[in-house]
Amino acid sequence: MSPTTLPAERVARFHALEAARFLADHPRCAALHAKAQRHFLFGVPLHWMADAPTPVPLYVDRAQGARLFDVDGHEVIDFCLGDTGAMFGHGPAPIARTLAEHGADGATTMLPSTIALDVADLLEQRFGLPMWQFTATASDANRFVLRWARAITQRRHIVVFNGCYHGTVDDVFVDLDAQGATHTRPSLLGQVHDLTAYTRVVEFNDLDALRNALAAGDVACVLTEPVLTNIGMVLPEPGFLEAVRRLTREYGALLVIDETHTLSCGPGGYCRANGLQPDVLILGKPIAGGTPGAAYGFTAEVGARMQAAKAAAAPGHSGIGTTLSAGLLTLRLMRAMLSEVMTEAAYAHMFAVAQQVADGLEGVIASHGLRWTVTRIGARCEVQFAPQRPRNGSEARAAFDHALEPALQLALLNRGVLLTPFHNMLLASPAHTAADVEALIGAFDDALTALQAD
Repeated sequence: MSPTTLPAERVARFHALEAARFLADHPRCAALHAKAQRHFLFGVPLHWMADAPTPVPLYVDRAQGARLFDVDGHEVIDFCLGDTGAMFGHGPAPIARTLAEHGADGATTMLPSTIALDVADLLEQRFGLPMWQFTATASDANRFVLRWARAITQRRHIVVFNGCYHGTVDDVFVDLDAQGATHTRPSLLGQVHDLTAYTRVVEFNDLDALRNALAAGDVACVLTEPVLTNIGMVLPEPGFLEAVRRLTREYGALLVIDETHTLSCGPGGYCRANGLQPDVLILGKPIAGGTPGAAYGFTAEVGARMQAAKAAAAPGHSGIGTTLSAGLLTLRLMRAMLSEVMTEAAYAHMFAVAQQVADGLEGVIASHGLRWTVTRIGARCEVQFAPQRPRNGSEARAAFDHALEPALQLALLNRGVLLTPFHNMLLASPAHTAADVEALIGAFDDALTALQAD
């Protein structure tokens, strides 16, 4: 048996036992799922909820702090936190207070407000960029920024990294195949246009490939997370992002950094913590307290070019912006998050908890004789089924085990702990405690013991 893999038959037997245990413990979830088939695709209100590792979905009754309470009466320690949307815990007191105090003051007017100015000031103080626009989601923010980048550079091409994730933006659903050729992801539904015509894909941490992609001088922007997070965590090698910044300037392309997930790296995200200076910055998910809300910030020079491009265009819709963006209630929630929730003290606690998680997971993995890797940055940790940390998207993708991963996550849920589905990611929040970490490590150890039993 390889120290990085487990026999397929053993994994399948383990998964079957854990699935039976879940169904026995969750009769109400099973009944609701049967009823939901009438109304929802695959029995869920968002179809990819059906991709969770459970045999039927876990129906949640309520969430508070670092806890979920399901309809069958179970209390679950939540290390998924809505895949970052609730990174600071479910229902932080300032968010609950803001909703209670201002729920009757209007949600959306499609007009500016003093609240918007407050939020822009807080964003500039935290992230260092003077100009901002608001959107409903980070997907929208990324989509609109690509349109702006092409408008102000008069260039059609963009560059992304293999294995990237920037929400539901058509242009980024491309990868490299085994031969290094760019292709549209086969999972993408209903795609008509050839995405490879204007999107170039290179491997993360490969500066030669990036230079080649930029060399023709026709790239509007490079769009990237500072750490790849959705293909499994891939850290930038020392000096890589600084070199990306130099290359984009050399070839006249904008550098767009998507910090939606890497807000877990500090109060000013990865960029502020590491001195990286993008042209445009994307923020989403937790920025409005787990409600729909996102923002993109940019330099004054980029802002001037945006205004010039819009002024020169024909009258009409620019293809940028949606009616429910920058609503009063959303901005009040952003203000509460930035001023009261996303504090230095909160991050210090999150980092300490995340370090305890990483250390504990590494100890359990070693005690079971497995050569798996634990990667941590800020409040985010991930277990990858590989002996070394991957250095690019291809290596991270190769580390996936599509049988073992859901089996292990289901076993952990049966033991009272929720991880992020699709990959083994954990987030530490201000609400997590040392006891929560002990429970996680104990559950992980118990699950591996059961998995390895003959």
